[in-house]
Amino acid sequence: MTKTLYLANPYGFSAQQRSLLLPPLTQELEALGAEVWEPFDRNNQVDFSKADWAYQIAQADLQDVKTCDGIFAVVNGTPPDEGVMVELGVAIALKKPIFLFRDDFRRCSDSEIYPLNLMVFAGLPKQGWESYFYQSVDEIASPSKALYQWLQSFAKSTAY
Repeated sequence: MTKTLYLANPYGFSAQQRSLLLPPLTQELEALGAEVWEPFDRNNQVDFSKADWAYQIAQADLQDVKTCDGIFAVVNGTPPDEGVMVELGVAIALKKPIFLFRDDFRRCSDSEIYPLNLMVFAGLPKQGWESYFYQSVDEIASPSKALYQWLQSFAKSTAY
């Protein structure tokens, strides 16, 4: 059994971002052994001609966040995408494992410690939160980072 990782991101709204930015993230996460739930792929079958299409997508994304094993959230921007922040908030409330990706060099925080609003870090440990924070695609596969360790601990616990 593979751990499911919800990839909260705003990249599906742009064809260029969807084709250039999503594949490297998804490939790195899958290479580590995660089953990636990318919301734009998973909920692309919604009928946009129906009046309630937005509600359907919101409910499907919410259900995915509720049922996934963990969340990998792209938190670029100042501020980061509102939908990603809501998904992240739900995951924090449900005590899901949280992994943050930000390769945006701009700071959007009053804190000298955290590069984003401090509430974004509420689901991470006080000590060692940096292990859950990724600043490049290459860093995703690092054995010293929390995602690698989380996925490997699961792989070992399910091995025969």
